[in-house]
Amino acid sequence: MDDIDRNILRELQKDGRLTNQELAQRVGLSASPCMRRVRQLELDGVIQGYRAVVDPATVGRGFEVLVSIEVRRDRETVEAFEEALQDIPDVIEAHRLFGSPGCLLRIAVADLAAYERLWIERLTALAGVTEVNSQIIMKRIKEPKGLPVDG
Repeated sequence: MDDIDRNILRELQKDGRLTNQELAQRVGLSASPCMRRVRQLELDGVIQGYRAVVDPATVGRGFEVLVSIEVRRDRETVEAFEEALQDIPDVIEAHRLFGSPGCLLRIAVADLAAYERLWIERLTALAGVTEVNSQIIMKRIKEPKGLPVDG
């Protein structure tokens, strides 16, 4: 990956809706070589997809919670827990961690009552869960803007 590829990644992370012509201009290429590079970055798995960034409040999910969960640490339990998380749409991110806690979730729901229902009906009911701790997000200070792609 060279500097031009890194510039392509920077620009697409800022605005994934750029036309190829606009992108080519910004990175100092003509349209055809720019398109070839983008396609190659996609084929290589460097660019994994394109998404719209949605305001959580406008879709009724302005209440976000970070949840640390302890799960019994045997292979079957962990695998079943991770699979069960896939079926809970309110869990918008999930990370298995080394050490304690064993898992960190980011959850987006409508309000505290919705989170309480999720906590009681789904999270504490998952097989192997031994502890659930919640941290309500007061304010997002820094939005995700993409990864640094410096060489």
